[in-house]
Amino acid sequence: MASNAVKQIQQALKNKGFDPGAIDGIWGRKTIAAVKQFQQQQGLEADGIVGPKTSAALFSNSTSTFSATNPLLPWFEEARHLMGTKEVLGDKNNPVIMDWAKDLDIHYAGDDVPWCGLFVAHCVGTTLQQEVLPGNPLGARQWEKFGTATTPRLGAIMVFWRESLASGKGHVGFYAGEDDEAYQILGGNQSDEVCLMWLSKDRFRCARWPGTATSLHTNVVLKDRDEGLSVNEA
Repeated sequence: MASNAVKQIQQALKNKGFDPGAIDGIWGRKTIAAVKQFQQQQGLEADGIVGPKTSAALFSNSTSTFSATNPLLPWFEEARHLMGTKEVLGDKNNPVIMDWAKDLDIHYAGDDVPWCGLFVAHCVGTTLQQEVLPGNPLGARQWEKFGTATTPRLGAIMVFWRESLASGKGHVGFYAGEDDEAYQILGGNQSDEVCLMWLSKDRFRCARWPGTATSLHTNVVLKDRDEGLSVNEA
């Protein structure tokens, strides 16, 4: 699931004398640091995000297929990279999921505890290192306070109520597409794994966008749905 777009960015950085680490398609700390160093050299805002201005400078005189009109969403790329990650049934825990909490210094008892919020926190926190996470990122509805308000669009953090609006329970994931009745969400703890799932628009609470990535713009993605709606992601 390594991202071709990330590989192109890593190779372009290397070609210009900046070390992104391995050309592996993973948006890690060394790649972020290399982007910031390149931005500083170019007199750009050193936010570690490859938006239109950084892309134009990075891929000048290049035949790369990477397009500034389709910017890299590093948090969404990380989510895509983790598709198929599953919790371990029974008393054991998936060490990958447990490491997400450890890396962000979040107390997390085990992967039998709903981890949709932890998944979003990992994807955002490890790829947007200056982004402020909710005070309790494990609480799905806490993400209603995250970043800035936006409309549903590719990569947006999408918050839904669960069981009932008044329950305080919810689900959070990333916008991947929609049809007339539902949003397709890339999220964790969906059938106990990271996968794509359709959630009714009737359950939708809000869409949020990372405050440090306001320069990145995406569109809605219309899709044909050939499966039913999720009713409980816990």
